[in-house]
Amino acid sequence: MPESSTTIDITYPDPKTARSIMDAISPDNLDAPEGIDIDAKVEGSKLKISISCSRGIGSLLSTADDLLSCIQAAEKAIGETEK
Repeated sequence: MPESSTTIDITYPDPKTARSIMDAISPDNLDAPEGIDIDAKVEGSKLKISISCSRGIGSLLSTADDLLSCIQAAEKAIGETEK
C-alpha cells in the first residue's frame, strides 16, 4: 500500500497552552499501531502534528480523527482548570 500522510496545525493563544495540549496527547502517540507514525511538536504557539501511515487512507483518517478527539478533550480539560 502507498504511504499517506497529513499534517495538522493548531494555533493556540500562547506556547504554554500548545505545550500542555501536546503533553496531554503524547501518551496516545506512543501506542500507535505498526505502520502509523505520529510526530508532534510545538513551534511558538502552534501545535504541529504529522501523521504518516502505510496502512491505507482509512487508517490515516481514523488516526487523525482519534487525535482530534483527544485534542478536543485536552482543550476542554485545560479550559476547565483555567476557569
